Amino acid sequence: MPKILIVDDSNMLRDMVKYALNEGGYPDVTEAVDGVDGLEKAKSAVFDLIVTDINMPNMNGFDLIIELRKLPTYAKTPILTLTTEKNDDMKAKGKAVGATGWIVKPFVPEQLLKAVGIVLSR
Repeated sequence: MPKILIVDDSNMLRDMVKYALNEGGYPDVTEAVDGVDGLEKAKSAVFDLIVTDINMPNMNGFDLIIELRKLPTYAKTPILTLTTEKNDDMKAKGKAVGATGWIVKPFVPEQLLKAVGIVLSR
């Protein structure tokens, strides 16, 4: 079973993502409240996939991705962004820092699960 880390400052959104993942057959989900918490949790365990918001306090998603990509463990780990940001400049920045995929909120659970399935099968 793949281990998944969700990083988002919204409790409600973390709950929704975790529920969608659990219902989709991914029971091993860990939550982090911001980029700092996410980085700490990523360093203390090994995750097969990270799903992160972009706009968060303390450390945003772009900075989290940059820091994760510096770690050998996460150099090639899929990182999906799940964010309200939808303009092309933000998507390009996400790709430039190492995001694997970009999902715009509000998300459809089936869309999230399809993206998760695709990046985990690579």
